[in-house]
Amino acid sequence: MPPAQAPSGGGAAWRQLLLLLTVLPLTLAALAFVLQWRGGGVDDPTTRWPSHAFPGMAEPTPPSLPSSDCNDVLVGSSAPAFPYLRGWSFPSDSGAAIQTMASVEDHLQPKVCVQTSTSAGLEQILPWLFYHKVVGVAQFLLFVEGKAAKPNVAGVLESIPGVKVVYRTKDLEERQARSRIWNETWLSGFFYKPCNYELFVKQSLNMEMAIVMARDGGMDWIIHLDTDELLYPGGAAEYSVRRLLAEVPRDVDMVIFPNYESSVERDNIKDPFSEVSMFKKNYDHLPKDTYFGMYKEATRGNPNYFLTYGNGKSAARIQDHLRPNGAHRWHNYAKSPNEIKLEEAAVLHYTYTKFSDLTSRRDRCGCKPTKEDVKRCFMLDFDRAAFIIASTASEEEMLRWYNERVVWNDKQLNLKLLRKGVLTRIYTPMSIVQSLRESGVFTSAIAAGQPAVNAKLSPKKTNAQSQNVTTPGDLTRVVGATDSKASARKILQSVDLAFRDTDVSAVPPLSPPSLDEHKHHSE
Repeated sequence: MPPAQAPSGGGAAWRQLLLLLTVLPLTLAALAFVLQWRGGGVDDPTTRWPSHAFPGMAEPTPPSLPSSDCNDVLVGSSAPAFPYLRGWSFPSDSGAAIQTMASVEDHLQPKVCVQTSTSAGLEQILPWLFYHKVVGVAQFLLFVEGKAAKPNVAGVLESIPGVKVVYRTKDLEERQARSRIWNETWLSGFFYKPCNYELFVKQSLNMEMAIVMARDGGMDWIIHLDTDELLYPGGAAEYSVRRLLAEVPRDVDMVIFPNYESSVERDNIKDPFSEVSMFKKNYDHLPKDTYFGMYKEATRGNPNYFLTYGNGKSAARIQDHLRPNGAHRWHNYAKSPNEIKLEEAAVLHYTYTKFSDLTSRRDRCGCKPTKEDVKRCFMLDFDRAAFIIASTASEEEMLRWYNERVVWNDKQLNLKLLRKGVLTRIYTPMSIVQSLRESGVFTSAIAAGQPAVNAKLSPKKTNAQSQNVTTPGDLTRVVGATDSKASARKILQSVDLAFRDTDVSAVPPLSPPSLDEHKHHSE
């Protein structure tokens, strides 16, 4: 009965085909998994990315690292690395390395300078510095004091190409007291006050010096940053601050980077740049109905939307008559600058990311922990509250307060604010910093700086300094500008006397718009 057997044979063929179609994908998936687990056979697209000519890119060398308190932060770990940076290192202060870097950097435009005033240690400065090298910063002007001025820290910094170190000495302070801005009224409201006000004045005086230093170094743009801030070049064609500023129209004098504020999710952070990925967006980067609609939930009982400042930082095109206007802005003696605000790029501010930040800030200020006295010392409400808690509470009470006010440990609220866009995840900076660490960049920098450190510690060479140190004598032309009649004549010839620059006051750290202000303006 052949006709009766035909359907049976056809059904068997279909069953075999279905079995093959089922088994084949499973077999291929299992093979791919095995090959990937073994580290071969599966192409990683990131390994095909072209190698960018970032400053100081070279073959890695095994570092020889002395014992240090910051080793646990700066040495390699088992954390996943960002493959874009595999095999990177930054050469030490040697002649061949400097020539190689100079020839590369000559073709990279525009040239960007970052200036800072810091008392931090290597565990904070090195990740901050090399991250900004990766994103295209060409020159660093470090005004150091405290821990940053110690031989074991400053010696390493002086050995890094592209870094200039300026020490805060009595001679420097005397020269700054004769500087132009010290004798003008726009900054005078911050004079002779302690703590944050004193720091604000120091930063402004250092920025005034940095303008001339950057110009002498052939820089095109200058940015003042603290060492707890990272530039995030969102919106650029590549992850590069240099590329971002290259796209700014020529008639623009200044560019504002709105700041995002770190939102830590636990109270035991050790290395913020490698462990923090969640940030609260700036008012300028949110729809206004979202900002004010989610204000109470985003504030969580704190005085303001951000813990600290909310008015960002700015980059200035280096040109005649440029001056600082406080730590957050620049200005010009001769004109009202043309200023734009970036729509995607930001400054990532890692504020109060470690529980120890409460006590370290307290220890730097000698004010009384009263509501009245803290107003004399701190400009922002949260800083005042944090100082009082750190000065009066037990460690257990401080930790409870820190978790309630700083740590974002409510996962449901976090998810809600992430969906609304108030919070955002940014992983690139932590990936870059982790990869720099895995590549041995930080340990290599410390090892390369040991000769300079040893020279500073040597009793016979207590004044030893590298070529990357700027002494007060080198700054005479910068801070003594008001003593030069020729400079004064040059300025007066160019400035429109109808323009009253003294009417522009320094821009302090400001909190973002509050809900009360919004309601008041709406009425």
